Amino acid sequence: MGGGLNLRFVVERINYQPDDVVGGAVTTGTVVYEHVFGRLEGVPPEQVFLFQGLETDRHFRIVLKPGSLDIRERDYVRVVFPLNHRYYNKDLRVLGVTYSNHSPDDPRSHIILDVSRSVRSHTIE
Repeated sequence: MGGGLNLRFVVERINYQPDDVVGGAVTTGTVVYEHVFGRLEGVPPEQVFLFQGLETDRHFRIVLKPGSLDIRERDYVRVVFPLNHRYYNKDLRVLGVTYSNHSPDDPRSHIILDVSRSVRSHTIE
């Protein structure tokens, strides 16, 4: 574990199974990676997001190691440790993935994820 990487994450990918008996889509999640070390930082909201009304997006940046993981847009990332973290067991949707310039085999390689969490405005999380 690198310095400052004080959280553990699970990465989940959304898959679509064949339709159910009444023709509805069946959505399932597959855990792709477990026990990934990283750091979560909040990104200040823009004024446009504050005026949207009942539902707002909270944006975050996550740094994960190692840089050899295959994480894609629309995957979900969830904090699984420590248990007392504010976003413990809450899904964060990946909006963008940036890989470092290091080789994936280099121990300095890392991934930067731009993620969001949709929450209802004026509620306590």
